[in-house]
Amino acid sequence: LGIKMGLFPFLTRGSGNVVHAKVTTMDADLDRIVIEASWTGRHLFDAVCRIIGLREVWFFGLQFNNKKGLPCWLQMDREIRKQDVPRGEDGCMQFLFLVKFYPEDVEEELIQDLTRHLFFLQIKQAILSMDLYCSPEASVLLASFAVQAINGDCTEDIGPLDLDKLLPKSVIEQYDMSADMWRERIKRWWINNHGQTSDETYCFREDAEMEYLRVAQDLEMYGILYYPICNKKETDLHLGISAQGLGIYKGSNRITPRPFFSWSEIKNISFKNKKFHMKTVDKSTISFRAQERTINPSILDLCIGTHNLYLRRRQPDTLEVQQMKALAKEERARRQQELSRLAREREERLQVENERNQLKAEVEKIAEQLAQAKEAARKTEETAELLAEKARASEQETLLLTKRVSEAEAECHRLQMNHVKSEEALMRMERKAREAELYAQRISMSLADVNSKPHYASHALITEPSMWPLSNISLQSTLSHHQLMISGGSQEGGDRLGYADRSSLHTPQHPAIQLSSTPFYRAVQPNIAQMMHAPPPPDPSVNQRIEFHNIRGELEKSRHDFSEKARLFKERLNEFRNEIDAMKREDRQTEHDVIHAHNVQNGFDKFATLRMCLSTFDNEWLKSIMQIIVILCIP
Repeated sequence: LGIKMGLFPFLTRGSGNVVHAKVTTMDADLDRIVIEASWTGRHLFDAVCRIIGLREVWFFGLQFNNKKGLPCWLQMDREIRKQDVPRGEDGCMQFLFLVKFYPEDVEEELIQDLTRHLFFLQIKQAILSMDLYCSPEASVLLASFAVQAINGDCTEDIGPLDLDKLLPKSVIEQYDMSADMWRERIKRWWINNHGQTSDETYCFREDAEMEYLRVAQDLEMYGILYYPICNKKETDLHLGISAQGLGIYKGSNRITPRPFFSWSEIKNISFKNKKFHMKTVDKSTISFRAQERTINPSILDLCIGTHNLYLRRRQPDTLEVQQMKALAKEERARRQQELSRLAREREERLQVENERNQLKAEVEKIAEQLAQAKEAARKTEETAELLAEKARASEQETLLLTKRVSEAEAECHRLQMNHVKSEEALMRMERKAREAELYAQRISMSLADVNSKPHYASHALITEPSMWPLSNISLQSTLSHHQLMISGGSQEGGDRLGYADRSSLHTPQHPAIQLSSTPFYRAVQPNIAQMMHAPPPPDPSVNQRIEFHNIRGELEKSRHDFSEKARLFKERLNEFRNEIDAMKREDRQTEHDVIHAHNVQNGFDKFATLRMCLSTFDNEWLKSIMQIIVILCIP
């Protein structure tokens, strides 16, 4: 943006011998910065600091790889064109804007957020590239702060973590753990860091980055720049330059220095005859040389600058630093107010969200209740329709059952009438059978009397011809009396009546009348003689008795069948009545229904009264018949 607005004319100014520089910072690339021929390293460094807005410039420097590929620091007081800076294929010089000097305490010395952010990015990159050793447990902890500085607090909508940007490969390869297991452990620490930042990553990113730097500055290799050197014995060593002092490291061990000299112990460092000479407070001198001659200026410059910062920390702050700290303090206060405001807004938002969720839950609950009510109403309507349909079906079934009951009652009445008729027919047949038997007995007795007293009979017939009509009348009268006795059902009365008739046949005595000379006598005399000498007629009572027994057997069988059929029909009728009683509506019962139910409960039916009347009539009629028989039997 500054290039386009013309704020940095050195980026666009050009001539025939113009040289461009490309500077890469930890979070941006600055392309085609115009370098004038007279520019020193300080000019380019200040230009880069102005572009990125950095004020704490004393921690940083420009690094390049010389023609041998070794990293060197750009000298601030020398011209750029006189330093061993190679050019790329496009003719541009390549520089890296990196941390050159490290503070002793990052929390106290780092003032600007930009400075802190650049430190965070560079140390994170050094750990991932394994230039800075970090233990596995510290790597996971630093990864949790890194992911929190980037994404804020842990939430459920965060996607899978990219382990290549969080953990060094050496740590991942040390353990037989899957990527998901590493992610789970990082996420566990991330959740524990809740509150270091918030959803507004820009406002709270500095806190997580500062926590990251606090942990990182305790690493053994933090803030140490290593250079290969040789002592007087040509032993391969490494010189470690840090904010605390200088350390000599043997072999590949870059963690434990042997020995280590703090800046308070070092009195002077000089470079002479390709060798470095370090004088201590106790007046001892340590000499060494760099394995590569081209890096000697970088080592000397780095030692001088680090020692100057060591001395500067122990002096009062300059006016510029005081101003920067005041601004940083105001910025922190403003940010704290902003944090408080955001916290209040966040609480209010959470409260509003909770209220919204409650209202939403209530709305959903009401909607669910409404849906349930609609469903209940629908089911009620369906149930009502079903009940109405069942009611209609029940009503139709009730009508059908009522019709069937009426038909069954009619059939029962018809069967009862048939039963009564059958009983009457049986009684008539029994009466006829008894009459026939009595008639046969009387005829047999009459024939026996005639055979025993033929003279008396013929004499009576001849002498008293007027008795024949009378006898016929008596016989008819006797038979009619016998019929009355049979209808009454009294066998004893029949015997008495027979006795009375037999007596009446022999009782009357009349004077003798001479009829032998009369023409009537002469006319009937051959018939009388024939009757006197004729054989007795066959007894018809035998055949009648056989026929009577057959008829009685058939009647008994039909009576038994009728009784069984009536019993079964009555049982079915009772079952059917019990079945429909469950569907009976008491509020719709008529008076007749009540009376009928009462009669059924007490065992009364249509023929109960008739049977009672017939029984009374039969008893009275039998009494009258018995009186008549008694009168007839009196001499």
